[in-house]
Amino acid sequence: MSATLGAGASLSLPTTTLQNSAHANADRSANGRIGIGAIGLRYQGSVIAHKSMLYGDLVAVCDVDRNVRDQAKAAFGSTPHSFEDYRELLARKDIDVVTIGTPDHWHTKMVIDACRAGKDVYCEKPLTLTIEEGQQLCKVVRETGRVVQVGSWQRSDDRFRLAVEMVRSGRIGTLQKVDIVLGKNATSGSFRTSPPPKSLNWELWQGQTPDVPYIEERSHYTFRWWYEYSGGQMTDWGAHHIDIAQWAINDWPVSISTKASIPNATDGFNVATDFEAVIEYGNGVIMTVKDTGENGILFTGDTGRIFVNRGKITGVPVESLVTRPLPRESWNVYKGDNLERPARAGKLDAIINHMGNFFDCVRSRQLPISDVFDQHRTVSTCHLGNISMRLGRTLRWDPVKELFIDDVDADSWLRREQRAGYETKA
Repeated sequence: MSATLGAGASLSLPTTTLQNSAHANADRSANGRIGIGAIGLRYQGSVIAHKSMLYGDLVAVCDVDRNVRDQAKAAFGSTPHSFEDYRELLARKDIDVVTIGTPDHWHTKMVIDACRAGKDVYCEKPLTLTIEEGQQLCKVVRETGRVVQVGSWQRSDDRFRLAVEMVRSGRIGTLQKVDIVLGKNATSGSFRTSPPPKSLNWELWQGQTPDVPYIEERSHYTFRWWYEYSGGQMTDWGAHHIDIAQWAINDWPVSISTKASIPNATDGFNVATDFEAVIEYGNGVIMTVKDTGENGILFTGDTGRIFVNRGKITGVPVESLVTRPLPRESWNVYKGDNLERPARAGKLDAIINHMGNFFDCVRSRQLPISDVFDQHRTVSTCHLGNISMRLGRTLRWDPVKELFIDDVDADSWLRREQRAGYETKA
């Protein structure tokens, strides 16, 4: 049975909630500038903090690593206030918006706490660590009426957006298959434990995850190769490419079958390797996700194909745009987008539009182009793939109840035990 959602079906916030939220933002400073707090400032966190400054004033920064905090303060030049604990940043009355660029296992709790503190949020992808966290997030966003933009910026990249618009408008006929390549996960042997650097609050960095001895490769960029904190390429690149695919498919998964190897090194990277997933959707579309091949997304319909990645968009239907154009003003997958923004492609430029759309919605109280409800569904598909890999079997999924079908064992993987003091509560 298809679970296809029509335009606006069940994903929009109640109008009254949006209106009430708008009143909460009526008392901003007289010059109309929005106060920004940046949480998590290494790698992508510093990128989004910098891009946010095109639309507001950076008031405060926060990171559990003192060296990263100090570098951020020096780099941003506006001598913002600095915090180790994000809750102190959220308590500031001069902050209207927060950007979150922390490791994945902190995203949900920080977004929930920020929403309840009356802040609008731009949070990096992948949105959650578990499917249950996504359900909690959706509940809190509905209750608070906050605007939450997820950093799946490919939605604001003209190449990816054009591919989706062409598929949804029938330029390749009826969509039948989507093939995605994400890239390989990193592998390792066992790493050496050591005392954490004096600059790093290792206790706070671990958050909800099990308390373990410090290993340098667990933190900062390489956290993504540990299942405790992330999900490898399936959630890292998957939160980008699977998101674009599902935007075009316009439906949710009903069956997930995978093949993968699970590393067993002690104190080493432990996300799946040599992986492949076959995901069936309610409308009959089949999506494959692999770790080998040319990174990107191939859409196949009954009359044509389109391939898109961060460097190109190709295919006969794309070439046909010369004689049969699809002008941007006719794009309609996301109605609230300001199509007067310059067309941009590539990470750093597309984030300008993505961040701009977020700040547009902070003012208008509309759902942003990469809203929390869609992104919960996107990262849920990523999690479904990882769960199937770790269980080593095919799973059937009910996208309405958000439960596995007749599979209590698999349902237990929808959540993870959280360390006392760091629980996420909706």
